[in-house]
Amino acid sequence: MMYMHYCKRCHRVYMLNGHKQNCPKCREHITELKISYMDYVAMDMESREQLCCCCADDTQLRKLSTTYRMYKYSKWYKELQTQFPQTTIITYPAADRTPMENAVSMG
Repeated sequence: MMYMHYCKRCHRVYMLNGHKQNCPKCREHITELKISYMDYVAMDMESREQLCCCCADDTQLRKLSTTYRMYKYSKWYKELQTQFPQTTIITYPAADRTPMENAVSMG
């Protein structure tokens, strides 16, 4: 599937397959855009240039960007996890405290 991405360093919008994290040209971090591939290809050249100018502005880029919610299932995320193993934190309740000690009742 094709997704739209913006590279701030290259000042360029890319149509890339999958949810890429790095620019194919400069290898810097890229931002995934909310605009669909079909909407982008339907735009004329002037509209595409306007989109690119809007993306160059940090405030507008935040409004135009999206976060891929299923990233934990993607190949790049799984590869990252193998490079940096996670630490497990185990917690135990304190023996000298009663449950709900800090509870507030509405009355």
